[in-house]
Formats: sequence, structure tokens, C-alpha cells
Amino acid sequence: MKNKHVARILQNIGDILEIRGENPFRVRAYRRAAHSIEALGVDLAELRRADRLTDIPGVGRDLAGKITEILDTGTCAYYDRLIREIPAGIVQLLTVPGIGPRTARILYEELQISGLDELERLGRAGRLAELRGLGEKTQNKILSGLELVRRGRERLPLGRVYPFASALVETIRAGGAPVERISVAGSIRRFQDTVKDVDIVAASGKPEAVIRFFTRLGFWTEILEEGSTRAAARTEEGLRVDLRVVDPAVYGAALCYLTGSKAHNIRMRQLAAQKGLKLNEYGVFRDDRCIAGAEEDDVFAALELPFIPPELREDHGEIEAALEGTLPRLVEKKDLRGDFHVHSVYSDGAGTLEDIAAEALRLGLEWVGVCDHSHSLKIARGLSIRDLRQKIAAVRAFNQQSTGVKLLAGAEVEIDAHGRLDYPDEVLAELDLVLVGVHTGFGQDRETMTARIVAALQHPAVHVLAHPTGRLLGERAPYQVDMDRVIAAAARASTALEINAYPKRLDLDDIHARQAARKGAKMALGSDAHLVEQIGFLELGVGVARRAWLGPVDVLNTLGWAELGTALGKGKFRLLNG
Repeated sequence: MKNKHVARILQNIGDILEIRGENPFRVRAYRRAAHSIEALGVDLAELRRADRLTDIPGVGRDLAGKITEILDTGTCAYYDRLIREIPAGIVQLLTVPGIGPRTARILYEELQISGLDELERLGRAGRLAELRGLGEKTQNKILSGLELVRRGRERLPLGRVYPFASALVETIRAGGAPVERISVAGSIRRFQDTVKDVDIVAASGKPEAVIRFFTRLGFWTEILEEGSTRAAARTEEGLRVDLRVVDPAVYGAALCYLTGSKAHNIRMRQLAAQKGLKLNEYGVFRDDRCIAGAEEDDVFAALELPFIPPELREDHGEIEAALEGTLPRLVEKKDLRGDFHVHSVYSDGAGTLEDIAAEALRLGLEWVGVCDHSHSLKIARGLSIRDLRQKIAAVRAFNQQSTGVKLLAGAEVEIDAHGRLDYPDEVLAELDLVLVGVHTGFGQDRETMTARIVAALQHPAVHVLAHPTGRLLGERAPYQVDMDRVIAAAARASTALEINAYPKRLDLDDIHARQAARKGAKMALGSDAHLVEQIGFLELGVGVARRAWLGPVDVLNTLGWAELGTALGKGKFRLLNG
């Protein structure tokens, strides 16, 4: 949670510097560092202890010093000085997508808006459109941005909450609390892309001791409930955590009940009633006798169902499939052989080729696509053609001497506003792996954006469309694009669609990924790692794939190194350094 606090301060510094008209490179430096820190996947304090803060993309020694100061004191002198020099309301306005520094200053100076509630009230009344230089289009964009901010406050990205929830469960398990079994439940266990709170279920014969251990943990800002079998607390970020302690004899039933969505649980109870049974959080009952409850498998078996994986428990057809015996064998983390999307020191990543391979080996992978940005994306240190060729040569040399993990010489190539790619065809032909993506021009209309992406998908050198909708959870809505047409074009062209596992993205989402698989398109999981530790984000991508009902055959990462050459069929996925 400290990562989020540090990132917020660095983001605010960048915003203030932009308002003051400071050097745009300084502004970008703070924002880039904030973005990197928020999605680290590892605790900043750990990197500091290892003297590795400068490994974070965009963090040099000066920024490392400010991060250290914030970790020690909660703030830094430079930030405190800056916020004294501008009205606090302007900084708050800048949190709304669609409001830049110029617009924030106009809103503050012309209407004295100093808060989001006031901004919404005046926007709904049409007052923003009356201001010179804004207009109705900008007003509508601001109101849409406000809705995004509101949703972001109500629900947090899974990638931000999942590591905390997992660590909390491990803390309770390993910290001396008398639990026999314990698990995260709720929307986190179903791998929903955003979550409202954390649900934890524990089995113990000493529930009061478990509750006491939980409520005495040092990072709660508020204890909301403390009973004999239930407790609830709130973190500094406002996240609510609920703990339920049950008898081991009903642990499976409680976990089923607290994992499934409301709609799924209703269907399960209806199915039980049809069989003359009663199902609740305490078990499956025939008359007054409990016939199942200790294990989730037993609960499903009592209803004559196979085990339904947690990620599917949404009432999206899983119960019907279970009754018919057609539930798919879902892809698992252990099935993965590689990662399609990792950045290196050649662009805006922190890992060398050797670092990336070592982490991949630690995670049990066989190969990694090293895909750095193309040259037009200057903010991400995109590679010139000369630098790209140097990287290709380095990958070739690495693979010649590596007896373990192999690397793909790849690139994340920008799709320009007209659907053209950022490197000429003769350069693309030298690459093992070509990811393409949109990083600029997000405001294009639906038809233009769709045509832009479809044109890139049809290029014969393209293997994967990266983060297909461009969303950033809680920060940026998907751009306007006809995903039906994109999916159909990808299937026709034998181009894979990425499930980008970076915590802020999780893009494609499960709905579109399931649709794509039905249309015959393949999925490629990419961690989009900028630190080597972030390759572990693949676990989040697996969660999305499982929610999408995808099996190993649907996910190209399950292919071993020797199989990659024919992975996409029709000769489109060619490896040049196998």
C-alpha cells in the first residue's frame, strides 16, 4: 500500500510542474516513475533495502532519494514546497481524465471550482461549456472522466488488491494464528478485474484467537467489526477487509458461498431445492441433516455437479455446462511455457537479457518475447532501427550460448493514426515477434480507430495485437473501437490478441477474450513487465483467461519453444532464431 502513496505524490509533483510550465521532460519523468511504482508488483521497501530503487524504470538517483524520503516520512520537502505554491483545488481537478493543467487552471480561476462534487454540479448544469476555450465536447469529456474517477474510488484494480490479499492470508497462516485452512474468497478469488473489498474465509476451532490476531495487525486504520467469528477492518487506502472464521466441518460450504457471485449462488440454491435439498453457507442439508460441507468438491457432488472453478462462478452458463458435462479444462499457470511481452534495458525496462532469462527460468518458463517500444514512442525510449538491430544481434548471441531459456527478438510496434506500422517491412522481417499497439491518438472516433487497428492486424508481419482496447483501470476508459470487427479480423488474419496482464490493463477482458476464442482467435498472454519481477504478473493474465473459459489450446503461451514456429498457422508466426 506504500507503493500507491509514493506513486500518488510523484504523480502530483508531475502535475504541479506542468501547471507551472516547467520542462516537459521533468514532468514526464515524475509521471513515468509514478506509473512504474504503482504497478511494481514488489514492495518499494524491499527494493530500497536491496539498494535497487534505481532499477525501477524512470527512477534515477535524484528520484530514488525523494522516494526514500517519502518512505521514511510520508512526504518529501520538495513536494511540500510545491503544494504551498498553488491552490490545492487545482491538483484535485487534475485527477479527472480529460482535465489537463490548462483546463484545471481555467476551471479554478473562472468558476472557483475546488472539488469534484462542485465540478460535477456545474458540469451537469452546463456551466463548463460556457467557458471560453472549453465548450460542450470538453464538458462531456470531463463528466465522463468524473464517472471513471467515481468508479475507481468504489472499486480497485485486481492487480493492486490481489498481492495485498495474498500476503494478508499468508501473514495470518504463518504468523501464529490458529487456522487450519484459510483462503481469499469473493471477487478476488473469481479474478474479477476490479474489486470492492477483500473477503477471507478461515477454518479454526479457536475463532476468537484468529479474530484477535487479525484485528491486532498493525496496518488497519479502522476496525469496523470485531465479533466472535467475524471481523472487518479498513486499510489506509480505504479498502475494506472482511474475515469469516468457521468450523472446519463447514469450511467448503462457506468458501463456496463467499466465492460465488450473487447470481451464481441463487442458481446453486435453486438447483439444490429442485433435488429436495437446502444449500447455504453452513452446508448441504437433506431435511435437517448436513450431508456435505467440509470440502467444496463435496458441496458440488451433493448437487450432482463436478467442481466448478472459482473463476467461472458468475452464472454465465457454468452450471448448465456442469450439468451437461461440458465444462472446459481451463488453462493453468503451470501450463505456461513463455511470456510474449517483456521490456528490457533497450527501451524503458530495467532488465538485461540475462536478467530476463534468469527470472523466466526461476518461474519455470522456456522462452520470453523481449518486445521493446518502436522509435516514434520517444517517451518510452523507443528504439531506432540501428538500436533495434543491435538488440536483435544481442538476442541471437544470447540464444547461441543459452542452454536454458530462449529469447524472442521482438518489438512493440506503434500503429500510427492511419494504421501504418512504425518500422518498414524489411525491418519487421528481421524480428522474431511483432506486437503492435496503440499508444497515441486515443481520441479517434469508433470507425477511424477500428479501421486503424484492423489495418495493422492484416499486415503479414504482425503476430499479436497488444492491449487491444487501451484501457487503464480506474484511469482511462477503452478507446472507441468495434471489438466485433477487431476480433473477426484477428481470426481471419491468424493474428493473436493479447491478454495483457499488467495490473492496470488486464486487457483483453474476459468477455472479449471468450468471444474471441469462440470466433477462432488465439490469445497471447503478456506480462508487459518493465522490471523482471513483474513477469509474475502472468498469474493475473491466467486469471483473465480462466474467466474467459479458455483452455491450454486457446493460449499460445502453452506452446514449448520448439512449437512456436507453427503456433499461429498459415505461416504467419515465423521464428528466425530457433
